[in-house]
Amino acid sequence: MYYYVSIPAAPLLASVNRWVFLFMEYTKPPLTFEQQADLLISRGLIANRAELIQRLQTVNYYRLSGYLYPFRENDTTFRVGTTLDKVWHHYIFDRRLRMLVMDAVERVEVAVRTHLAYHFARKFGPFSYTDPSTFPTLQRESYDRWLNELTDEVNRSNEEFIERFFSKYGNNHVSLPVWMLVEVMSFGKTLTFYRGVDKEIRKQVAEPYGVHFNVLESWLRSLNAVRNICAHHGRLWNRELGYKPLLPKERKNPEWYIPVAVPQERVFVIVTILRYLLRYAAPTSKWSERLILLLDENKEILRRSMGFPERWEESPLWK
Repeated sequence: MYYYVSIPAAPLLASVNRWVFLFMEYTKPPLTFEQQADLLISRGLIANRAELIQRLQTVNYYRLSGYLYPFRENDTTFRVGTTLDKVWHHYIFDRRLRMLVMDAVERVEVAVRTHLAYHFARKFGPFSYTDPSTFPTLQRESYDRWLNELTDEVNRSNEEFIERFFSKYGNNHVSLPVWMLVEVMSFGKTLTFYRGVDKEIRKQVAEPYGVHFNVLESWLRSLNAVRNICAHHGRLWNRELGYKPLLPKERKNPEWYIPVAVPQERVFVIVTILRYLLRYAAPTSKWSERLILLLDENKEILRRSMGFPERWEESPLWK
């Protein structure tokens, strides 16, 4: 029996995937919770066996292994002094971090789709999203999929405002006005909306944030990916980002570079982007203070694993 995996090609062939067939089979047997606990203890994890079993019954072994990994030696054993309490503390910290990030992303998402609907409706009218010509940068296939999936979402929805609209206007309209439609849009659909409209509307949406519309699109793409990680309860605190967001040009936005450059690889850039956007999207929010409090309460969590640079507090973006 054989399987194949995709291996990135050499730099000159970066757009090509090479498929390599591997003649191997996954043979690891399923383990009981007790066996999982004994395996971890045998590898050097210091834990009360009964407590460890209880933790494994509530958190999948494979999920917990993501938080165990930073404590591993070069082999499968754990560093001396690795305790279940330390590992679990990282797990709880990550959960609280995800909740904070989700809170900020929600505020940004609502603000962006509000401005999208506003500027789109003022230029084209409330129902013109059903015309593909109003999305000049979307391929027709992408547009059709976006509209069909949104239509399905509207049809499945039990929202009262949708029922009221169609009970009153259903004889003349088969679609919601765009300012209602955005209320059933996922972040991914909002991102597609933003990518698809013309440059003028994208500029208008990005203008309050003082960044180029391409930078805002990059940020929305990154936030959508991070939101999906959080929504699926994935590990966030030390994750390397699959898509690295763009930063504003240094000439116009030196605060992203001086005196501290913002790294783009890990969660630090995400929380920095959120802090920046919330100044405009939710100016009275105390989100930044809650994030800093979480960090201060967990000083043993290595901030460099989160992408925090040295002297990050001196950045104008965080003062």
